[in-house]
Amino acid sequence: MSRSFLVPDALGDYIEATWLREPEVLRELREETAKMENASMQIGPDQGQFMAFLVRAIGAKRCLEVGVFTGYSSTVVALALPEDGKIVACDLSEEFTAKARECWSRAGVSDKIELRLGPGLETLDNLVAEGQAGSFDFVFIDADKPNYMGYYEAALNLVRKGGVIAIDNVLWSGKVADKEELDESTTAIRQLNEHLHHDERIDLALIPIGDGLTLALKK
Repeated sequence: MSRSFLVPDALGDYIEATWLREPEVLRELREETAKMENASMQIGPDQGQFMAFLVRAIGAKRCLEVGVFTGYSSTVVALALPEDGKIVACDLSEEFTAKARECWSRAGVSDKIELRLGPGLETLDNLVAEGQAGSFDFVFIDADKPNYMGYYEAALNLVRKGGVIAIDNVLWSGKVADKEELDESTTAIRQLNEHLHHDERIDLALIPIGDGLTLALKK
């Protein structure tokens, strides 16, 4: 799981023991994913619980996810949605999303989730072409970092006024603050963070949970 590098282990243990309410199906998925080589791509249960809380708080019914991996985030959000709630989940990987489908089935939320496989930017462009601009209440972006700016701009088009875009990994284990870190992913995240800082189309907040979660509320 992805625990914030800002939180000492003892305090992290206390937070999880005191606040965490994790459904069994998600605990099982988290433990299964932890054995995988790319396990660090999975969000932590505290972040999942926060996202579920946020989705309920804004009364979301239509959600969009860019980057599914093994399905923790989509499952936790789907469980928080009302019976008529829907998620469009976008990813490239047949392998990873096969595990996500299994989890959706076990959690009883398969009917709430529409999986679209393909390049993320193309999928988002297709949603716009289908007339779905301004129709989503909540968007979660957690995919390849070099395309973050494109995902954000597309998400801002697709989310309604008053809707929320949540962007994961914006602190990137602290690398964004190190001027000597110039790799493609770090540079892309740093550029997006600077862009959001000055973007008057949104209200902006940073949640220091997991690897850093930006919240952008469309004005």
